[in-house]
Amino acid sequence: MIGFILSTIFWTLAFYGLFEIIKTIIYISTYTKFKADGIYVIIAVKNQEERIEGFLRSTLFKILYGKEEYLKNIIVADLKSEDKTKEIAKRLSQEYECLKVTSWRECKDIIDNVDQQ
Repeated sequence: MIGFILSTIFWTLAFYGLFEIIKTIIYISTYTKFKADGIYVIIAVKNQEERIEGFLRSTLFKILYGKEEYLKNIIVADLKSEDKTKEIAKRLSQEYECLKVTSWRECKDIIDNVDQQ
């Protein structure tokens, strides 16, 4: 009986580990357009639908047309906004490749998995 319990625990942990590996691979493959060199701008936002579009557009303008060529990507980490902040940022991310919108947890995972190229 103890062997069965230990075997069950072992296989449960093995499947959990496999799930975590698959999840990490998906995160890495989703965000492979990130460059390892340069500076990332991480913007944590919550309930800023009135200001987010203007702020992001001005920041994107500095990256795309300004002299901040060392800035490579902007990550908007939504902190569970209750308004349309995340939707506005996602709409802008469809226009600009260097802008990514995630939750705070996903943001941490992205930064942990930026591959040195």
